[in-house]
Amino acid sequence: MLELLAAHACHGGVQRIYKHESKVTGLPMRFSVYLPPQALQPEQGTHKVPALFYLAGLTCTEETFPIKAGAQRFAARHGLALIAPDTSPRGTGIPGENAAWDFGVGAGFYVDATEEPWSKHFRMYSYVRDELRETVLANLPVDGERLGIFGHSMGGHGALMLALRNPQIYRSVSAFAPLAAPSRCPWGEKAFSGYLGQDRAAWQAYDSSELVASASHKFAEGILIDQGLSDQFLAEQLYPEVFEAACHAAGQPLTLRRHEGYDHGYFFISTFIEDHIAHHAKVLLA
Repeated sequence: MLELLAAHACHGGVQRIYKHESKVTGLPMRFSVYLPPQALQPEQGTHKVPALFYLAGLTCTEETFPIKAGAQRFAARHGLALIAPDTSPRGTGIPGENAAWDFGVGAGFYVDATEEPWSKHFRMYSYVRDELRETVLANLPVDGERLGIFGHSMGGHGALMLALRNPQIYRSVSAFAPLAAPSRCPWGEKAFSGYLGQDRAAWQAYDSSELVASASHKFAEGILIDQGLSDQFLAEQLYPEVFEAACHAAGQPLTLRRHEGYDHGYFFISTFIEDHIAHHAKVLLA
């Protein structure tokens, strides 16, 4: 059952925040939803619209994207819903869950943890792919056959990984400054070892550069990635060139745009969000 926490008129549609009890994480979870005006047509009955799932980065919540990205204007233009979950379970009671900004609360990394004590609650892969999607489809005017996914930083990793593993669910995918080869970067190594253990072979199921190399399905319309060249995390954490090489070797169409002067934050995202919404709309509205 969904609990509506907030609702705001926005570009002819409505921006909402919901809370629900999650069986997957065992805790209450929050997510935001933007419904465009095309979904709110009482004289015609409820009209189901395509939807984009957005996965946010480290320390973010379900409110970060709708407040900072400026995406609603363009979602309204194309008639797309926008759904953004929180970035981790909260209030688990695990000792030290808030001890670091890059692990634990706000840093679920969109994996299903297998290591104690994280494995009971930190199951963001199954939450996003299954429970959140099913909850949205059961309660909101969203067309489950026309879904895309995108994200930023840790969430860019999540979006690429979820799409590559589940092309039957997500028809389009894009990312802003993703952790494109998380098994190779400090953030990814810390998260994967903590959540998944020390066996690096287990990490490959969540590493987009590894996944694209072996994927049988190709996103024929291409994957879109935008990367700022003044991003403070580019050299140490992001590795877009590794994902680029893997796509080239696998024959996966990729548009990787590198932008002088742009950093890792939401000023960068808000500059190019229109292009990402259009990229998904081209696929989902075809």
